[in-house]
Amino acid sequence: MRLGADERFRGRGVTIAFLDAGFYAHPDLVQPRQRILRYVDVTDPRAAYPRLLRPDESSWHGMMTSVVACGNGTLSDGLYRGLASESNVVLVKVGTARRITHENLRRGLEWVVRNRARYGIRIANVSCGGDYEASYLHDDLSQAAEKATRSGILVVAAVGNLGLTPGHPVLPPASAPSVLTVGGLDDGNHLHRAGHDIYHGSWGPTVDGLQKPEVIAPAIWVAAPILPGTPTSAEASLHVHLATSRDDELDVILEAHAGVDPALDAARHLAPPLLRQLVEAKLRDGNVISGAYKHVDGTSFAAPIVSSLAAQMLEANPDLRPHEVKSILVSTARRLPHVPVDQQGWGVVEPADAVEEALARAGAGPAA
Repeated sequence: MRLGADERFRGRGVTIAFLDAGFYAHPDLVQPRQRILRYVDVTDPRAAYPRLLRPDESSWHGMMTSVVACGNGTLSDGLYRGLASESNVVLVKVGTARRITHENLRRGLEWVVRNRARYGIRIANVSCGGDYEASYLHDDLSQAAEKATRSGILVVAAVGNLGLTPGHPVLPPASAPSVLTVGGLDDGNHLHRAGHDIYHGSWGPTVDGLQKPEVIAPAIWVAAPILPGTPTSAEASLHVHLATSRDDELDVILEAHAGVDPALDAARHLAPPLLRQLVEAKLRDGNVISGAYKHVDGTSFAAPIVSSLAAQMLEANPDLRPHEVKSILVSTARRLPHVPVDQQGWGVVEPADAVEEALARAGAGPAA
């Protein structure tokens, strides 16, 4: 809705591979249809799908990036649905929440290339970066990204969130020439375009003198899932329950959920108006927007939005090659007039226009 996307296309027949610190088999990906085709951990050959059912600290980031792109909104009655809500996904764990290395990212991309035909992988989303700046001419990770592109996979990478840091470096694989590198837009969570501004993402030139990012997409006020089975999930559910209940129900609810939030346990004596103020503060501080979702920010979430748009384009025209998808996204983007070109590239992606151009290149016009 916020992007004005073409709802005829939902990434059908397209598989997106996500490279990240960890994942979880979220209901928005597995219900009512299982869309996770494969889970692999490049650091542990024994890893198998059952690990996706056990949440841990490393599950958060990859769960959120994959659901932002491909979630069907099962836990929100379809409200928080990604553009590619019917795409299949392949989940490639390349590290942990504490560390993702240059080498493991390279191994992850190489695995994707080797298995692209088996799983129909057309897009690789990389919402993480390597350890250091490097020239793509000699860097193995950058070369793996270039090889993926040549094999027919569009590599979409987050530019990073170092825009407030002197030098604001762009790290591999986002710095590789063929990679579609995505920066951030702050749309204020509004449907109208007035007040759109840049998010503080990294930007080029790279060490090779390449300008990055090429495009930008929403990187703040993005709805993403809360990891089920965690204390954060239990607290969010309780806070929403309290916020939507009558005054005379509050004490009963708190008693039934004793131990979930010690601060609320200690505040049970407060009058309902004061208790509601505390609950509202907790919802606001936690960026909670429902019992199952919260607002997140970072170019890590702008990249999967663009990946999901690319999946829509490939559904509309499966014959598009990676460089053609990138060309269409660039040519249909909209620049923010008050933001330096260096920080936004060709500007904000325009999903409806990009899909329409994909259809046009297939020799098809708009659906009747």
